[in-house]
Amino acid sequence: MVHRRQIETSVHREDELRLSASVLTIGSFDGVHRGHQELIGTAVVTARKLGVASVVYTFDPPPKALLCGVRPLTSIEDKVARISLLGPDHIIVARFDAAYRARTAGDFVGEIGALTPRVIWIGADFRFGSCKSGDPLLLARHFDTRILPAVRCKAGEIVSSSRIRALRAAGRSIEAEILEGWSGRSYARPVHASGGSYVTA
Repeated sequence: MVHRRQIETSVHREDELRLSASVLTIGSFDGVHRGHQELIGTAVVTARKLGVASVVYTFDPPPKALLCGVRPLTSIEDKVARISLLGPDHIIVARFDAAYRARTAGDFVGEIGALTPRVIWIGADFRFGSCKSGDPLLLARHFDTRILPAVRCKAGEIVSSSRIRALRAAGRSIEAEILEGWSGRSYARPVHASGGSYVTA
């Protein structure tokens, strides 16, 4: 039996949220698969230990959807609902469009600086800013940045959105569902900061 936790997560657009301290994790989180769950869960646990707010920063649509034409694994509504179930205090959904793509790595550092992150958790492949000019090393110059090792399946392959997409395309839906880790789990939509359910623009 799946028990739903009370939804207390609030959802924001980029540049809306200001915090005096936080623990932040950033990523596309397409599908919110087992690897993403580990990353978000680690950030939430770190925030609770430090007594500060936990924040998940993600994108709509996922960058690969715009840049490579791939189909997202979930709708933005379901992605936000899945993330919420993992327990963060806040979710930031940045609209990934042409204007956002043009932002520099410095712009991004300035934006997340408003969250006053005590710790930032990311994956090793995280890149940001126009032409992917920002990387974990650049982020670490400004914040305490920690990289979570990739989560691997029993066969030893890295759990990734691309892997799940390939399994689906090959008709191996059960294997894809195992890597996603949401089969049999239920979730409800969180509340947008301005009130009501989150609705994409």
